[in-house]
Amino acid sequence: MESLFDSAAEEATPQPLAVRMRPRSLDEVIGQRHLLGPGTPLRRLVESEAPMSLFLWGPPGTGKTTLAYVVSNVTKRRFVEISAVSAGVKDVRAAIDLARRELGLTGRQTVLFVDEVHRFNKAQQDALLPAVENRWVTFIGATTENPYFSVISPLLSRSLLMTLEPLAEDEIRLVVSRAVEDPRGLGGRVTLHPDALDQLVRLAGGDARRSLTYLEAAALLDADITVEVVEKAADKAAVRYDRQGDQHYDVISAFIKSMRGSDADAAVHYLARMVEAGEDPRFIARRIVIFASEDVGMADPTCLQVAVAAAQAVDFIGLPEGQINLAHAVIHCALAPKSNAVVKAIGAAVGDVRRGKIGHVPPHLRDAHYAGAEKLGHGKGYQYPHDFEHGVVRQDYLPEDLRDSRYYEPTTHGAEATYHDRWIKLRAFLRGS
Repeated sequence: MESLFDSAAEEATPQPLAVRMRPRSLDEVIGQRHLLGPGTPLRRLVESEAPMSLFLWGPPGTGKTTLAYVVSNVTKRRFVEISAVSAGVKDVRAAIDLARRELGLTGRQTVLFVDEVHRFNKAQQDALLPAVENRWVTFIGATTENPYFSVISPLLSRSLLMTLEPLAEDEIRLVVSRAVEDPRGLGGRVTLHPDALDQLVRLAGGDARRSLTYLEAAALLDADITVEVVEKAADKAAVRYDRQGDQHYDVISAFIKSMRGSDADAAVHYLARMVEAGEDPRFIARRIVIFASEDVGMADPTCLQVAVAAAQAVDFIGLPEGQINLAHAVIHCALAPKSNAVVKAIGAAVGDVRRGKIGHVPPHLRDAHYAGAEKLGHGKGYQYPHDFEHGVVRQDYLPEDLRDSRYYEPTTHGAEATYHDRWIKLRAFLRGS
């Protein structure tokens, strides 16, 4: 088994492949086209000499550091990088002082790039304000967390916020293919099998840096890169899962049916398969939110709250931590009592509407707030429920043609049993039957 770097050790470099393949111009950047078109702030920053401040917000491996580096490289500005993980106020002030001296002595501007800027506390972020406000530097802050929660308002209000998206599969494929052929990368010295390329794309999960890290590790193992080599390099078993083919639909179907069948173990298993295969976590979260109303409904009204909270959490923190939030919601959904009464209710109502069974809105329920409504009899005779005992009063709510229609038929499962008893009594009282 021949390793690329065994046969070409003299060409090896200590720089990681992802660093070597960093784009040198905006036109070389793959993905984020919504930020790179003509007239966009990034283009204006590159094409003008005026300093500006930016926040780049997005998941790991979407190009935040790359964009900062490109801005510096293209505009011939000094590039100073600070990691908020290890730097303190002293480091920030030292970088700013050096940038001011450079600007005063030579007129050369500095790009001050702060990675993981959300890790700076308030005092550390305050230290950046004078440089941003006086434009001593072109400040670029990178964050994987929502800056509206993690960045102080004075700093955010003085900066442009740009949101980066995970790279699409075709974009990751292009990143990997370019690295295989480019002299700065592997220079065509490896053979990457098509199924191995597919596996790298799946494992990347929209993270370009991760795809290049796995590619570099695979090239260290063997110049003939197969799926097996990629699996060893990634130190995980390949998940046989085609996001565009049968496996995608089979796994998501099994996932939903396992939750519906109340098997939490099976549901978590299929969740893990999707996450490990690089399935979009937002797609998974949407399916859980739908399930919470479609298959649980009023049997456990809190299920929808948990599902929506999990979806928001995943959007807020991303993967890998977001998988915990997804698992939380999945287990809740699986163990919850089940009822499809909600989906049946809306289905029956929509069916009537589509068949033309609509009727007229009762006059006393019509809008009576605009001029002339009273003359039309709108709102006349409406009885305000809060004026009556128990907040309920008998009057017609459905159109006359649908007075006997029944849509919501609650089960006696879980919490819906309470609503079942209450609705039976309410309907009898309201309809006079």
